[in-house]
Amino acid sequence: MDVVDSDIAQVLRHAGYRVTRPRMAILSVLQENREYLSPQEIHRRGRERYQGLGLVTVYRTLQILDGLGIARRVHTRDRCHSYALARGDRHYLVCRRCGQVLEFPCDGLVPLVESVRQETGYLIEGHLLEMTGLCSECQSQGGADR
Repeated sequence: MDVVDSDIAQVLRHAGYRVTRPRMAILSVLQENREYLSPQEIHRRGRERYQGLGLVTVYRTLQILDGLGIARRVHTRDRCHSYALARGDRHYLVCRRCGQVLEFPCDGLVPLVESVRQETGYLIEGHLLEMTGLCSECQSQGGADR
């Protein structure tokens, strides 16, 4: 079994969740991959680490990890949702045709976030920005209306 980041395990424990072998398998898959994986792909890869891992367990664990801010969910057209470990504020471009997800830097949001904080009084702990469109490869294969 691969070693899971002790900080992540500690966050789970402090939130009242057990750090079980199935959860460790899921976390291990997420730690090893920087790309966004569907729950089915996480399940497939996780079973290589823990044979008894069930798909329902994967979905429930991903919901917990997303709720705790450990993992991030990104919407894709063909797979509905994909997940990756959260590594700070994230910004995504999602191709509506092929489903490719590309992370991009966006330091320009800092003034907007601060403005929203001042106007609303919210303590903003993070943000997720997702833009959809067509990647350059899909554009070259037939334009926007395909």
